[in-house]
Amino acid sequence: MEKDIVPDLLATIEEQFDQQVLSNEKIKKALQKLANKNATYLDANEFAIEIGNILSNVLDVNITADILPDGKMYFNISDRILNTTLNKNYDLISSYCVDLQTELNHGVGLKIKGQSAEINQDRIVGLVNKLSDSDDFNAVKWLLKEPIVNFNQSVVDDAIKENVDFHAKSGLTSKVTRTLDNSKACKWCRNLAGTYEYPNFPSDVYRRHERCQCTVEYIPNGKKRQNIWSKEWTDQDKKEKIEARKQMNLSERMW
Repeated sequence: MEKDIVPDLLATIEEQFDQQVLSNEKIKKALQKLANKNATYLDANEFAIEIGNILSNVLDVNITADILPDGKMYFNISDRILNTTLNKNYDLISSYCVDLQTELNHGVGLKIKGQSAEINQDRIVGLVNKLSDSDDFNAVKWLLKEPIVNFNQSVVDDAIKENVDFHAKSGLTSKVTRTLDNSKACKWCRNLAGTYEYPNFPSDVYRRHERCQCTVEYIPNGKKRQNIWSKEWTDQDKKEKIEARKQMNLSERMW
């Protein structure tokens, strides 16, 4: 009976991952900005990319064909390794996004805690199945590289979507901005770039293809509210001015 390689392999991966995360300067900078209450979703994206790069590098170093049974990434190995490591990445990134969104909310006078999105388990299942679908691990090892980073970035995208939807349902205006990663971005990404107001978002505004480094950002404004009964939009500043005029007219009549 062959020895189960997963427990020792996971222990090594997690130890190296933790060490590299703690010493990574970009991660330290992103966490410091969050602590100083001046972080944005661009920082969250940078945080996610660095976490993803570290995990990808650690997996690349420690998982090789020669340590796998018959040089194949079997389902039971792939399933346990990716579910453990990607769930941990999700926890780190999701926690960052919740704290970030909470501060963004407070910054515009909204005493609302940031919302967390559920982990996209389908993405993990897809990676697990693709890795275990080949008899030659070297032919699919690339799945432990960029797709890992892409998964991490999608955690940020999902967090933005969750908070945009939550704010919109709470009667607040919501706008998101999708920015190209560089001037050589593909046609698909160029068509999605721009700022959009809820609910008039392109259906793909949160999606990203392989190796896509575009960023999606959301900053609440907290000014407009919707009457949940009449469904009519009212501007809070305008509403306050109207109330002030009413008070002035009342005072004049009293005199």
